[in-house]
Amino acid sequence: MVPPKMTIADLEPDRPVMDLDLVVLRRYPARNVVGRKYSGLMAAACARDRSGVVGLLLWGDDVHRIRPGHAIRVERGWCRARDGALVVSTGKHGRLRLMEPSTTR
Repeated sequence: MVPPKMTIADLEPDRPVMDLDLVVLRRYPARNVVGRKYSGLMAAACARDRSGVVGLLLWGDDVHRIRPGHAIRVERGWCRARDGALVVSTGKHGRLRLMEPSTTR
């Protein structure tokens, strides 16, 4: 039996995100980040599913690849709380997959 798909309503801070299908609403300007764990491009975005809206962090090549209107799947990512709002990221080991629009309902 296949478990039901994860939704934004299921997200909890500091917990993994297994497979979360989203539609990107907005992508903010990219910036270069220099840190201990990562150096490179990063951009903030926001996305939605049928249960709500969530912040989204885009890293590296995903910054230019993902655009508003794209349907995406966050695989093996993480959820964090930032300033009282939930934010989803692929983290170190996750990935973002560009989906066909009909798969995000």
